[in-house]
Amino acid sequence: MQDVIEAPAIPRIAVRGGGSFPVRRIYCVGRNFADHAREMGASAPASKAERGTPVFFHKPADAVVTDGHVAYPPGTRDLHHEVELVVALGRDAPAGELRLEDAPKLVFGYAVGLDLTRRDLQAAAKAKGLPWDTGKGFDQSAPIGELVPAAEVGELAPRRLSLEVNGQLRQQSTLEQLIWDVPEILHELSKLYALRAGDLVFMGTPAGVSALRPGDACVARLDDVLELRCQVHAPSA
Repeated sequence: MQDVIEAPAIPRIAVRGGGSFPVRRIYCVGRNFADHAREMGASAPASKAERGTPVFFHKPADAVVTDGHVAYPPGTRDLHHEVELVVALGRDAPAGELRLEDAPKLVFGYAVGLDLTRRDLQAAAKAKGLPWDTGKGFDQSAPIGELVPAAEVGELAPRRLSLEVNGQLRQQSTLEQLIWDVPEILHELSKLYALRAGDLVFMGTPAGVSALRPGDACVARLDDVLELRCQVHAPSA
């Protein structure tokens, strides 16, 4: 059957060592660092037994930004940064609930990204008990660095995630502070969705989220293994 309009391009992320990663879907995890949950006014679990279930939301696949240029979005006066580890899936999950021990087999690689948030829109929606999609799932809301194969990244827990804005450190934490680690998040997602190759998972952000302004330059890192550099530009005319 012939398309009646031109098919949109599939978003693709560069892979270190060559090639590109086509993006199918973006999952995001909310409140996955206790310090960030507390700074947003939410309670944080004191133990694994108190975690409950993870908070998930989505961004559109074409929200990814790979060239480092982010236009300040419309409809907000309070754009916030949230630095995150990004997990890229290279295999489909088997049918049914994914076992924890099988979850690492799905992972192709990792990147660092920013979950950009229109905080004023999110806060207004929360106050009214409404969904806050407009605060999260907008154009250019998911800047991301190059993907690095999982074997080159190695063990995640001791690695340090950080974000500098205009040379000033804003966010930092080791990944051992994640409330839900990567296998656990993939296991929980599999209860709700059919995970597929091409999916990205933004794993949540540590404390220190704050506003970005046009002209701000961001450098996100996971130790010296992963990096993202991007700059916020004035809104398009």
